Amino acid sequence: MLSVVGLAEREQPLLTYLDHRTGHRQQLTAAELGEWSARAAGLLRDGCGLAPGSRVAVLLPPHWRTAAVLLGAWAVGLEVSFRPRATAGLPVLEPGGDRPYDAVLVSPERLDDWLEDVPDGLHRYLVGTGPEPLADVPAGWLDWSVEVLRHGAAPADRPTLHASDPASPDGTSYDEWGRVAQAVAEQLDLRVGDRLLVDVTEHDQPLKWLLAPLSAGASVVLCANLDPADRDLVATTEQVTRVL
Repeated sequence: MLSVVGLAEREQPLLTYLDHRTGHRQQLTAAELGEWSARAAGLLRDGCGLAPGSRVAVLLPPHWRTAAVLLGAWAVGLEVSFRPRATAGLPVLEPGGDRPYDAVLVSPERLDDWLEDVPDGLHRYLVGTGPEPLADVPAGWLDWSVEVLRHGAAPADRPTLHASDPASPDGTSYDEWGRVAQAVAEQLDLRVGDRLLVDVTEHDQPLKWLLAPLSAGASVVLCANLDPADRDLVATTEQVTRVL
């Protein structure tokens, strides 16, 4: 599976998030994304007591926090069930899907969506997309942006993982996901140094907006609430070389 460790010396932005409606912008280098991923890993491992083989459900949009959650979960050997918005209201068929997940991470918008069937979880976190902590957190939930800061940014010792270990509850291994990501990067013609523009309303699968670019050594610009008429201007301003 992919890691930002090999890119940690790069000073240029690795992941940029832009919300064109609110003006929120968050830009992370590889080292900074690695630090947030380490915090996310610490929250799941130390805060929740999860270990390799634990199951995590992620119902989040393309976002820098989502990237940290996914990379952190995989760093400690968890099986991640990623559920894009398109799966709202649809049954999820995977082994063990009828029992609670060890942790569930969901955006406030999807928690409040009557179409969503948010799965049960022993540990439950709301992950906001704005720069500030959430103003209202329902009983039984915790604000991820607050809880994750209780954990260190330095990578801790990782468990011994094998390429054949499952990275998702359906049994797909780390090696298989890595090979698929490389294949997608080749299809997109992504190369080292490329800067990929992603409209998050059109592409929410992390395979395309996170794993494929990282596997190719490319950086990513995630655009929320992007007016199609502004796409070319954003591409020029952000020095984009590829558009998804």
